Amino acid sequence: MHRLFVGLVVSLFVFAAFGQETVKPEAKNAATALDSAAIQQLIEKQFGPGFTLAPEFAGFTADLDNDSTPDLVLVAHDANPLLNQVEYKYKVIDPYDSFYGYGDPRVTMGFNNQDPRNKGLVVLILHSAAGERWDAATPKAKFVVINLPFTKISASQVVAHKKPIAAVAAEEADLVSSVIFWDGKKYKYRPNGAASE
Repeated sequence: MHRLFVGLVVSLFVFAAFGQETVKPEAKNAATALDSAAIQQLIEKQFGPGFTLAPEFAGFTADLDNDSTPDLVLVAHDANPLLNQVEYKYKVIDPYDSFYGYGDPRVTMGFNNQDPRNKGLVVLILHSAAGERWDAATPKAKFVVINLPFTKISASQVVAHKKPIAAVAAEEADLVSSVIFWDGKKYKYRPNGAASE
């Protein structure tokens, strides 16, 4: 009886140890699995030929709009994001300047030209439709974030409306950091250390 019990315990342990599905690190972020040429094709298809991938920044996926479907975040170069927003059906947004009082991209586009941190960088966000991948032919929504100061971006979380939600973390060279996050209607900017909602 004792051998039967030990055999059963060992069998359960082996099943538990080897029967679980392991997730490879590269499978966690499908955006990094694509080469830069494929990402550039995706950018041109969704945002137009004026945008060029900034390969020094790693793209990532996160469920930014809280619909249980991963969304894609990339960094690109573009001289004038307002130019093709109607044709390619994306929205140019400026949550950084909105936080400080005025965020109309038609006006604040010029602010970025005077900023020494500006390298013509924008953040591209593709919201995936429920049940679809971020590279589907028709995303749920597309955003071009202008004027966000950063030297590095990454996936993060914030507490909004008393619950944790996915966010885009922006780090600057002087150790200042911030996040942008979807509040259910629009992207909002929050410096780290600011009070949560």
